[in-house]
Amino acid sequence: MNSTTSINKTQAAITGVFGYVPDYVLTNKELETMVDTNDEWIKSRTGIEERRILKGEGLGTSYMAIEAVKGLLEKTNTKAEEIDFLICATTTPDMVFPATGNIVAHGAGLNCLSYDLMAACSGFLYALVTASQFIETGKYKKIVVVGADKMSSIIDYEDRQTCILFGDGAGAVLLEADTEGNGIVDSILRTDGAGATELYMKAGGSRYPASKETVENKEHYVIQHGAVVFKHAVKNMADTSAELVEKNGLDGDSIDFLVPHQANLRIIDATAKRLGLDSDKVLVNIEKYGNTTSATIPLCIRDFEHKFKKGDNLILAAFGGGFTWGAVYLKWAY
Repeated sequence: MNSTTSINKTQAAITGVFGYVPDYVLTNKELETMVDTNDEWIKSRTGIEERRILKGEGLGTSYMAIEAVKGLLEKTNTKAEEIDFLICATTTPDMVFPATGNIVAHGAGLNCLSYDLMAACSGFLYALVTASQFIETGKYKKIVVVGADKMSSIIDYEDRQTCILFGDGAGAVLLEADTEGNGIVDSILRTDGAGATELYMKAGGSRYPASKETVENKEHYVIQHGAVVFKHAVKNMADTSAELVEKNGLDGDSIDFLVPHQANLRIIDATAKRLGLDSDKVLVNIEKYGNTTSATIPLCIRDFEHKFKKGDNLILAAFGGGFTWGAVYLKWAY
């Protein structure tokens, strides 16, 4: 194999990004009127100052995802018929079925294969890596990966532990083939089902179908054992990111940016410290949106896209319920 052949390996590259967040802003001050909490406590423990909430009867996750996908197509000057495949990463599907991805594809005017991928807060990374395989094999040329969640639909606003954390939003990226060495270089994705009941929603599935009792017992809301989740998130997100970095011969100097899941500022700081990164290389927008679950990483890419230059080394990292976690190493393509 000559050097030209090895350089021309096909990788899946992000060639565009777009995001959507609802207009309604739920501030820490407003939360003070709803539960026993305060602005300073929330900011010091989480880094969150406000979050966006989707209001309006009948508006679900697909509404935000459709807006993100439409914006992405317009921004990248891509025709709907050019898209071969859409994956929707979500924890809050519009319905159990059909797949929210189907609804999003139709709503955005696409006529392509589409489906959902559920991996909680790691969903976008799982979907990104899944989609990349189809690009690398040549099966598809243009794929949309959208991460979207209406977390307000499954949050108990009388539970001060969880209601301060989550918000609503959607972010979408376009994936295309790159033969110049840019795009997704490597990834590590992991799960551990032992954590299934540490961060979960008990009712609404086949094990505990909706009933009068499940509603009265508030079992259709997020349940989180915060201390356990925090401990695992700090260790696993940092460990996997460090493993990926070492595997690819990178260090704090050669990494240009860390794009972390925006769940808690302390978790982000721990991962950055493990990688030896200065604060200006760590991308954070948690103060504006809170934890939008599947949407945090694409929204973060959207917000800081102006900082990236072609060839930059980015590490994407996430941890979520399940437990699910992982990291992706990509070289920015534009």
